[in-house]
Amino acid sequence: MIGIAWKSLCNRWPTALLAVLAIAMSVALILTVEKIRRDARSSFTQTVSGTDLIIGARSGAVQLLLYSVFRIGNATNNISWESVEDIRDRAAVKWLIPISLGDSHAGFRVLGTNHDYFKHYRYGAARELQLSSGELFNDVFDAVIGSEVAAQLGYQINEDIVVAHGTGNVALVAHDQQPFRVSGILEPTGTPVDRAIHVSLEGIEAMHVDWRNGANVKGAGTDADTIRNMDLQPKAVTALLVGLKSRATVFREQRAINTYRAEPLLAILPGVALQELWSLVSVAEMALMIVSICVVVAGLVNLISVLLAGLNERRREMAVLRSAGARPAHVFLLLCIESTVLTLGGIVAGVMLHYVLTAVGAAYLQQSFGLSIRLTLLDTRDLTILTAVAVAGLFAGTLPAIQAYRKSLSDGLSQRL
Repeated sequence: MIGIAWKSLCNRWPTALLAVLAIAMSVALILTVEKIRRDARSSFTQTVSGTDLIIGARSGAVQLLLYSVFRIGNATNNISWESVEDIRDRAAVKWLIPISLGDSHAGFRVLGTNHDYFKHYRYGAARELQLSSGELFNDVFDAVIGSEVAAQLGYQINEDIVVAHGTGNVALVAHDQQPFRVSGILEPTGTPVDRAIHVSLEGIEAMHVDWRNGANVKGAGTDADTIRNMDLQPKAVTALLVGLKSRATVFREQRAINTYRAEPLLAILPGVALQELWSLVSVAEMALMIVSICVVVAGLVNLISVLLAGLNERRREMAVLRSAGARPAHVFLLLCIESTVLTLGGIVAGVMLHYVLTAVGAAYLQQSFGLSIRLTLLDTRDLTILTAVAVAGLFAGTLPAIQAYRKSLSDGLSQRL
């Protein structure tokens, strides 16, 4: 029966090919969407790893996470440098990364920090930040840029960057008297680090030497060498990333920061806040999944329609089989085998198309959305989806098979052959 089914499909290869193509596109879509969904969630939840606490001015957990990690929005207040030193000196604190925000360049956020950022910041599976070229900032006016900044703006080592006050795409008030020099370019990470321009905390203070109350002092123009010799100790920072010596103390330290008496502060656990933020956008995730399922159902419906439409044209074929001794059960089995072969062919083609789409689209997603998509083998969930599609394809063939089973005898005895 398998040989007969194969020859029958070969005889009707144009319609069979269309059915396989419909299922292949459906399978490729659902696998690709599922892959993007998983990797997006993994990339999102692993934007920052190894950090036990994120500390900022008292506001909301999601708001603090957005501006400290994703560089979205602004802080309600800053943290005084005295509090930074006090928190750093706590016995449970292993390392501390200060972050200062508030300026931008061509729509990319400028992040003031120190070398501890490159030493302790982790993303993904505890991966370190690596330079693709150049070196870390050693001068007050050095800057280390993310890979996406370099790619979109075409910057190379030793090029000048003029930072603007504020976070808009249009530089209305620029610090053009204190340009920064690109000293290093980071390797792609698939995180907001790729879209950031990193300077030293002293650099943040240096660009604001001639500024008072958010405006440039008229006539002031302190030269770079004079600024380098100034005391550029920061007075405040925007947020802190904190690593503890023992994670067993994380809740105790969080409570201590949240009840800090010197100023109102908020300490959050990055993992908990990331899950909370992801739950806010999970509606889009479910919408993608529903669309993918609908496409698969449409592909299976197309398979049923192809088999049903072909039954009337195959009445002579069914009659020949009955006259050769085939029973109604054989006809039923023939149609089921055909639907299974078409479904399996669509699944194989769909998996191949999925890998092609993933390989081709990975670079675009990385560049456009900072989303890291990796080519990996199909996991248990993918195999479960493919098994479900195969079973659904088998059942999809039962409807035309039942119809052929019921009508095969009358068609075989018909005089209209």
